[in-house]
Amino acid sequence: MSLFWMGLLLVFAGGAMQGSWTLPQKFLRGWAWEKGWLVYSIAGMILFPWLLVALMIPEFPAVYAAAGGGVVARTALFGAGWGIGSVLFGLGIARVGMALGFAIIISLTAALGSVVPMAVQNPEQMLSRSGALLLAGLAVVIVGVIFCARAGALKEGPAQTRDFLRGLAICVASGIASPMMSFAFAFGQPIADEAARRGADPAAATIGMFAVATAAGFLINAGYCVYLFKRNRSWKSQAPAATNTLLAVVMGFLWSFGFFLYGLGYTRLGKLGPSLGWVLLMTVMVLVANVWGLATGEWRGAPRRARAYLGAGLAVMVLALAILWGAKA
Repeated sequence: MSLFWMGLLLVFAGGAMQGSWTLPQKFLRGWAWEKGWLVYSIAGMILFPWLLVALMIPEFPAVYAAAGGGVVARTALFGAGWGIGSVLFGLGIARVGMALGFAIIISLTAALGSVVPMAVQNPEQMLSRSGALLLAGLAVVIVGVIFCARAGALKEGPAQTRDFLRGLAICVASGIASPMMSFAFAFGQPIADEAARRGADPAAATIGMFAVATAAGFLINAGYCVYLFKRNRSWKSQAPAATNTLLAVVMGFLWSFGFFLYGLGYTRLGKLGPSLGWVLLMTVMVLVANVWGLATGEWRGAPRRARAYLGAGLAVMVLALAILWGAKA
């Protein structure tokens, strides 16, 4: 298997895991949202990323020292920005559902997270055939978002329009902040370069950037959860702690290892890897999340017209995937 095809397969696998990570949240029983989110954050943003760093990167403390405080701080700053988007992501999914929330948030994340790195790092690519196809694919993704948003409005009906619009606004805000994880990957590259220089696999070395970004993002997520605990007095519960903890840890595993596979994959996609890989990851995430949303009954009882718009939105996402495929380096 060629390097490109292996990278593509890894990105798709990462997208499938990323599109599935909120599924266990549907089965948490008796816990407030903030309790499940905090356990997920500990597992997904601290435990698994730093475990991978310890396993994959030799002499990792020295790697960060050699990369420089400025690079580490920049990566952490983008991670903190992503952390804000992450909190809003969880709140948005809780309000509008897995299928619609993923479609809106991830599509906006794909647009900003792919265009910005390309424009800054490889601006000449903006006028190339690959760049034009990438931008065309992003435009098609946005059309898909519009269809999905319309489907959600029809599903909720006039009586719940205000709540839906509030949830929609949260999703849009998340979509604007969440691409900063892509920026952390793109602009924290000296960390990965130094890790590779010290013997780490060049593809696996991306976990060094990811762990720094998620650690900063964790502070935002944990801080918000602690605030909710104090406000709602929601830490104590009579729910089955072992089952809920396991479900939240599975969320963290799917989320963090999905990004790890993405890091292994995008480095094999050529010059447009940070842009093309990011959009492919986001598109697969949307499709998989919508499949899970349909399978778990989020759209059961929805009007036929709402289902038609959702189907059209998913079809447009597939078309976007085909266009993005043509943008491969």
